[in-house]
Amino acid sequence: MQRPALDDIFQWEVRSWSRALPLWEKHLPQQRPLKALGIGEREGGLSLWLASLGMDVTCTDLHPFPPATQALHATYGLANHITYAQADATGLPFSEGTFDVVIFKSVIGALGTRELQHRAIQEMHRVLRPNGVLLFAENMNGTALHRWLRKRYVAWSSYWRYLDPRSDRDLFASFARLDDRTAGLFANLGRTEGQRDLIARIDSLLAPLVPASMRTIWYGAATKA
Repeated sequence: MQRPALDDIFQWEVRSWSRALPLWEKHLPQQRPLKALGIGEREGGLSLWLASLGMDVTCTDLHPFPPATQALHATYGLANHITYAQADATGLPFSEGTFDVVIFKSVIGALGTRELQHRAIQEMHRVLRPNGVLLFAENMNGTALHRWLRKRYVAWSSYWRYLDPRSDRDLFASFARLDDRTAGLFANLGRTEGQRDLIARIDSLLAPLVPASMRTIWYGAATKA
C-alpha cells in the first residue's frame, strides 16, 4: 500500500507538525486489527495515515465533510477502511471502549476553555479500550511575538485557548502514561508553505536553545491503563 505523503497527512506547516510522527509510531498498538477514531478531521489527513497502516478508522468532525476529504482517501485506495461521522469532541457518540487509537491535531484549542478541553480529553479516554492510546498535537502560545501577532491579525485569537505542557499536563491525568515533546518556533509565521518549510529547518537549530514554553507545538502519546 502506498504510504501517504506528509503533505496529505499534515496539510499545513508540514515539517514542524510531522515531527510528531516518530513518537506516534512508537506508541501504536502492535496487534491487528485495530479500530481508530480521528477527531476534528475536516481534511482527513490523520485518518488517512491510520488507514494506511491497516486500521479501520472513523473519521469525525463537528461539521459536514467537504467532498475533498473523501476524494483524498479514495486517491490512496483507502475509502473502504474509513467511515465518516459528525461528532462533538466534548460528547462523543460512541460507546465506552470502542477504539484502540484516538488521534487529533490542532483541535481542542478551539474549545476555548480549559473545562471544555478537559471534557473532550475525558471523552477520548472513555472511548478508548484498555491499553489504547491517544495521539495528539496541539498549538502552544509560542513567543511574545506570536502572541502579539495573533491579537493583531488572527481572527480566532479571541477565543482560542493555547495549551501549556506544564500547567495543562493534568488534562491527561486519567491516563496511565504520557510521553510528550515540543516542537516549532517561527515556522508558522511563514506566508507560504515553502517559507514555512524553510523556516522550520532553521527552527530545528534554534529550538533547542530556547525554553520549551516558547515553542508552538505540543505533541505526545497518552496510554490508557
